[in-house]
Amino acid sequence: MTIRALSLPPTDTEIDDWIAVLTAVQAADLPQGPPPARTEVAGRLRVTPARGRAALWTADGGAGVAALLLFTDEANAHTAFLDVLAVRPDARRRGLGRALWEQVRAELLAHGRTSVSTLVDLGGPGQAFAESLGFENVLPMAWYEQDVTRQRPATGTTADASGAAAEAPVPVAPGYELRAWHGLVPDDWAAPLATAHGAMEDAPMGDIDENIEAWTPQRLHAAHRLVLDRGGEITTAAAVTSRGEVAAYTELVLPDPAGPRALQYDTVVAPAHRGHGLGRAVKLHMLELARHRYPALRRIATTVADENAPMRAVNESLGYRPDRPAAYYQLSL
Repeated sequence: MTIRALSLPPTDTEIDDWIAVLTAVQAADLPQGPPPARTEVAGRLRVTPARGRAALWTADGGAGVAALLLFTDEANAHTAFLDVLAVRPDARRRGLGRALWEQVRAELLAHGRTSVSTLVDLGGPGQAFAESLGFENVLPMAWYEQDVTRQRPATGTTADASGAAAEAPVPVAPGYELRAWHGLVPDDWAAPLATAHGAMEDAPMGDIDENIEAWTPQRLHAAHRLVLDRGGEITTAAAVTSRGEVAAYTELVLPDPAGPRALQYDTVVAPAHRGHGLGRAVKLHMLELARHRYPALRRIATTVADENAPMRAVNESLGYRPDRPAAYYQLSL
């Protein structure tokens, strides 16, 4: 068998072959989900996060693929993330998956990495393969999905998508105002939002061997710009105070703006502002904005750690329902 490293960035033909593998795997292992969108896959292959370096491989003329992200920030130079390792169903049981893994492992060792993590759907071939390599479940979680077409609007007061105050149907606790920004957050709100991001430090992380970097306005803009550079769109909805604080926020990402599915990224309420229903308010505000901006949008998906009971309760009240169990798996080298 032949393992070949892909060019960086990959060619259009290499991207098409990659998508063909992911499409076949999805149809066999997760038939209830939508097929991979070219915009999303091409964006992820062509544009690597600023804090990482990508390594891509293909096996046996496109029968299998693997993608590794080697973190380059100083705090996480010891670890990496295995983004993809997939083999077409008709090419399995021939050692392709293990051959790709050996290539990944050699890359990790060559760069002095002592651990690697990956996100695994539980109950399928991915879990069995990861465990056969020695990976362990370090953070149980689940995918949840919300049917946007069934969500009924609430009533109250909010702000428009440019960030300016306006009348809208989402309620918010006294002393707070809802705002939203499409694309990059304006410079004057980047620092308060970066400060609010710091509250993610108390989110459940299990035993994942990854250090949380301090959030700065520059890092915030880099994370949002990555979504845009990959061809996607991002909207941030926030609850703010008259003192210029971001008390709570949530992020919605459409990897393919023309597609029917979006991803709910981080939802955070700063510790000093908890207990006022702000998490629910910013998510409702986001939902209303998304419904009007993206008429083709049908479902919003998100992951929540099993131990994060407060966020699971908020999501359930908004109509999110369990889709499938998942977990971060990790291997020490």
